[in-house]
Amino acid sequence: MGMPLKVTVPTYTVDDVRGFPPDGCRYELVNGVLLVTPQPAHLHQVVATRLAAAVAHYLGTAGPAVVVAPGEIELRPSVHLEPDILVHPARFGPGVAWTGISEWWLAIEVSGRSSRRYDRDYKRDAYLALGVREVWLVDLDEKCAFVSKASAPRDVRHTQQLTWHPEETPKPLVIELAEIFRGVP
Repeated sequence: MGMPLKVTVPTYTVDDVRGFPPDGCRYELVNGVLLVTPQPAHLHQVVATRLAAAVAHYLGTAGPAVVVAPGEIELRPSVHLEPDILVHPARFGPGVAWTGISEWWLAIEVSGRSSRRYDRDYKRDAYLALGVREVWLVDLDEKCAFVSKASAPRDVRHTQQLTWHPEETPKPLVIELAEIFRGVP
């Protein structure tokens, strides 16, 4: 009879992560568990930029919310997330620190091979638990988006369009995924 295997996973704090030397990787924390992904590839950034531009155009420069890419959600001592795109109410103006923002409408992660597991297995649920209204996981390989809301089923798969309609806006945003993935191999 063998001995039980004891595995200890180290945990980190936001201060630990802030102290890491810059090396091009993205360091994030979910309840102290360290998630490390490489610097985003060109394809990732093209798709993320197209999405951010569509959401920003929809909201306008003086709209009810602000689009940032990437964004930060930080709850000390053990949560530090950097969604590819983050939408928060405009009342949290440009001078407000990330830690001063306490409401988020939308978090978008563009997932490739190196980040898919973290995005689906850790970050989506963390965003929803923190109060983010809606999370999009945009999959580069499958050319689709999985939408999750706290009040609805998780990971609803969209292959044609994404529709987003925050209650603060008069009409919905409709994004054609064929345009977002145009030229994606």
